[in-house]
Amino acid sequence: MALRVVALAGGVGGSKLAHGLAEILPPDHLTVIVNTGDDFEHLGLTICPDLDTMIYTLAGLANPQTGWGRKDETWGFLETIETLGGPTWFQLGDRDLALHHERSRRLKEGQSLTEVTQHVCQTLGISITLLPMSDDPVRTIVITDKGELAFQNYFVARRCAPCVRGFRFTGVETAIPAPGVIQALSKADLVVLCPSNPWVSLDPILAVKGIRDAVSEKSVVGVSPIVGGKAIKGPAAKMYSELGFRPSSLSVAEHFQDLLAGMVIDKKDQHLASDIQALNIRVLVTNTIMKNEQDRMGLGEEVLAFASAMMV
Repeated sequence: MALRVVALAGGVGGSKLAHGLAEILPPDHLTVIVNTGDDFEHLGLTICPDLDTMIYTLAGLANPQTGWGRKDETWGFLETIETLGGPTWFQLGDRDLALHHERSRRLKEGQSLTEVTQHVCQTLGISITLLPMSDDPVRTIVITDKGELAFQNYFVARRCAPCVRGFRFTGVETAIPAPGVIQALSKADLVVLCPSNPWVSLDPILAVKGIRDAVSEKSVVGVSPIVGGKAIKGPAAKMYSELGFRPSSLSVAEHFQDLLAGMVIDKKDQHLASDIQALNIRVLVTNTIMKNEQDRMGLGEEVLAFASAMMV
């Protein structure tokens, strides 16, 4: 009998594993809760980078070279904006722009982010349940040696160059989970922490009122986004180093030690297995790098088998 799974995710790595899980689980057995701390307003539109990466990946529309944005994209809008002297630091392709415009239009008409996301998923043929972590605005602020920066300013405009000192999530004190989030967690047999940045993809989700408590009551398996001391994609390893931690799957395990029953690490990090087990966390060592759809499905199957064995 298939496990009922809730996956917490953000970014390209999280989307890849979520896609693998979606390919092997019945649609009504998987809910993916996505980070919205990266969301921001740009050119008068509401941009939801992690939600969009997840949507495009699940719908088979993601750019295979970058992992984010749409495949077969055109750039007429951005090129025209540049000629008019407008901001071009955030890459918005023409097809991508249509989603941002339609989302913004619906939000202004009074629909919630959850309702808009559900509509988009239905339109694009995504059958699993995909939820934002909250309908309330939560914004990740990166505290750096150059001052406090909105996440997209740090990540895209500054290309992660400033030295990180910490993070805060504005609005999280009053934000509540999106409709369906706590219900999905209450029914789950397993919670998977996808290979997403712990600091800026997973921590914002867990910081929303009630989510961490709901997760802590479940069997939780994490998949490390750090392999061989490096992040597969994004600034996670750089953040760990600048915050005074050695970037490794062990550091990820320590970060979520209070939640994890099991941890999946790459073969390159097999030497860290005993240290993670010393934290009272069971370990699966396998290939965690997902280069294609078969890798995604294979890792998803191994995560589910590992979790099922722990529950016996």
